[in-house]
Amino acid sequence: MEQLLAVMKQLREQCPWDQQQTPESLTRYAIEEAYEVEAAVRSGQVNDVKDELGDLLLQVVFQSQMYSEQGAFDFHDVVQAITDKLIRRHPHVFQAEQFSALSAEDVATLWQQIKLQEKQGKSQSRLSEIKHAPALSQADAIQKNVAKIGFDFADIDGAYGKLEEELGELKDALKSQNSDEIFDEFGDCLFSLVNVGRKIGVSSEMALLSTIHKFRSRFAYIEQQAELQQKNIEDLSLAEMDQLWEQAKLYLKQQANYEKKTQD
Repeated sequence: MEQLLAVMKQLREQCPWDQQQTPESLTRYAIEEAYEVEAAVRSGQVNDVKDELGDLLLQVVFQSQMYSEQGAFDFHDVVQAITDKLIRRHPHVFQAEQFSALSAEDVATLWQQIKLQEKQGKSQSRLSEIKHAPALSQADAIQKNVAKIGFDFADIDGAYGKLEEELGELKDALKSQNSDEIFDEFGDCLFSLVNVGRKIGVSSEMALLSTIHKFRSRFAYIEQQAELQQKNIEDLSLAEMDQLWEQAKLYLKQQANYEKKTQD
């Protein structure tokens, strides 16, 4: 760790690109690296996971170095802050004698209670912190938050009914060809669909990422088959691509079943 910190300090002193960076210019890279960690974990390639975790750690080290240059804090302060927070928010572990056995749900509730205590005296909306995440995750988090105070549909039927209502309003907006209305109604449909997912215990963010991963795999199969046939994929007809798509579904399903049996 000390070697990595020394390397980062030297890069800031001697590398023109690194010298030009600011905390603001690097934030997008932190977001990109977090997504690449997720993709690597999903791929199951351990070496890729190791590499991507390193890339994500670099963003923490890079930001810490820049703030250290400002005299604000350094990497060791960051480590100490998160260590203190983990100990503070896990009293059932570090002060176990004061707690009886807790379930995972109890621990999550305790975490939120301590988090609220930490923020006492700070006037803010209960939704104000839910903003530093992808849109689907924000929608899910907002819905879970307001559900805790009873602002929620009683069951899945209510949530699904709202989705159908919003889809109807989107159809009407499409007929009117009003771009502003179409934009708003499309957003309402997404928000309602996230709510349905929440009601059935499905993470919209993870479900969509899973579908994206599945789409990538199937499309890669089409590209491979086109190459084997010595064709440019741009020259394939829609019917040919649809046929290869169905083959990809079957092939990848068989491959997944084989890998599962091998692991078992």
